[in-house]
Amino acid sequence: MSTFTPEDFGFTFLKDGTSVQDLIDQRIKALSASDAKDAFYVADLGEVVRRYLLWVREIPRVTPFYAVKCNESRPIVMTLAALGTGFDCASKYEMHLITSLGVDPSRIIYANTIKQPSHLKYAVAHGIQKMTFDNEAELIKISQCCENAKLVLRIAVDDSGSMMPMTKKFGAKLERCPALLKQAKKLGLDVIGVSFHVGGYCMTPVAYTKAITNARNVFDLAAKIGYKMTLLDLGGGYPGFSLPNISLFREMAVDINKVLDKYFPVSTGVQIISEPGRFFPSSAYTLAVNIIGKRVDMEKSADDGKEDGANRKTISYYVNDGIHTSFGLVVFPFAYVLPSTHKRSKPGERFYPSTIYGQTCDGHDQIVEDYSLPEAQEGEWMLFYHMGAYTVSTMTNFNGFPKPETQFVMTRKAWQRLLQIAAAKGDQALLQQPSPHDEPDACCPVKPGLARKHNLTGKEGK
Repeated sequence: MSTFTPEDFGFTFLKDGTSVQDLIDQRIKALSASDAKDAFYVADLGEVVRRYLLWVREIPRVTPFYAVKCNESRPIVMTLAALGTGFDCASKYEMHLITSLGVDPSRIIYANTIKQPSHLKYAVAHGIQKMTFDNEAELIKISQCCENAKLVLRIAVDDSGSMMPMTKKFGAKLERCPALLKQAKKLGLDVIGVSFHVGGYCMTPVAYTKAITNARNVFDLAAKIGYKMTLLDLGGGYPGFSLPNISLFREMAVDINKVLDKYFPVSTGVQIISEPGRFFPSSAYTLAVNIIGKRVDMEKSADDGKEDGANRKTISYYVNDGIHTSFGLVVFPFAYVLPSTHKRSKPGERFYPSTIYGQTCDGHDQIVEDYSLPEAQEGEWMLFYHMGAYTVSTMTNFNGFPKPETQFVMTRKAWQRLLQIAAAKGDQALLQQPSPHDEPDACCPVKPGLARKHNLTGKEGK
């Protein structure tokens, strides 16, 4: 990827003075004049560039290896490849996708502790050597076809502070590590480092400090067995956006930097990488859906004598997207989605408890429950922000409904910044230099929220 053009990436430039929100408004206006009101995404690749610069400035010692499973869209992975990130791949398909972009195999880690033999052989054939393991059977499998592997021992860590724990499925408990390292030594395999994952949607920065401390203990243990480890992989779990006045990622970065300097100072020569997924694409995507149906119910209220009368008005909306396309993750209690009516609410306008359903015949196809919204009409639009993570990568055509199309865009100043970073080839001094483009602007509306019945809900007047 030494030279590339916007056409290679598949995006169009935003016109000067036009924001992503303006583009969405224009497209909705055009679609509203016809029956073709299919849901659609607009993805701002400039936001990926901004997130990369945020990463580099907050934790400069840690090289991100993007978790491809989060969003495999070609423009996203091409942008990250141009920026110089590595890639966390879990399958033959993902490894092929990344190598087809011209990414050097040294920038790929096969981070799946349980590997299908044919996928493992594909990695070997394409020079991908870094790969994880967490059990004896996997070591034997690797020894049979990949004697030159550079192995990374994935350890189990405390993920109780995350909304999506992973330790039950992945990771070797600390007491198992001596036996695993000795087995690897017996098989003649090279173990170069340690990895861990604190779980998805990690909400406690201390989880990383505890895990890094445990990794240090494994490094010391490996040295006694005869291994000189050179790689530490901090895994994923980083948030994809910041709430107003709260920057969880920056809090994480402060703690991570401190504990790395304590246990893995620069003088050790250990390479530090990590596997962020949602951190990069989440805030880049905005989804627009059309209201294809509406049902109004009047429920009896216990406050018969109150001003609102004896009935409580609730509204159900049916939109042309759902859990089988963009909203697969809302079945989990940690899903962050925020519905917003495209039509701006008026001062003093009433809000009603609203439930949003997808368009399929699946009774579980519910996106949001009992969320306070101004009343909208069939044919109007709703918007969902921060929809770039684990959405387009998990879509199906269930019931025969189409997947939303994505329009990729970027400002010219973001493109120039991308070219500058690509040319710098990791020059930290240049990456640390501020640029007017690096701060979020109108292209990146920040409106995070929670799905279903959670403590963050829409309120009347907001």
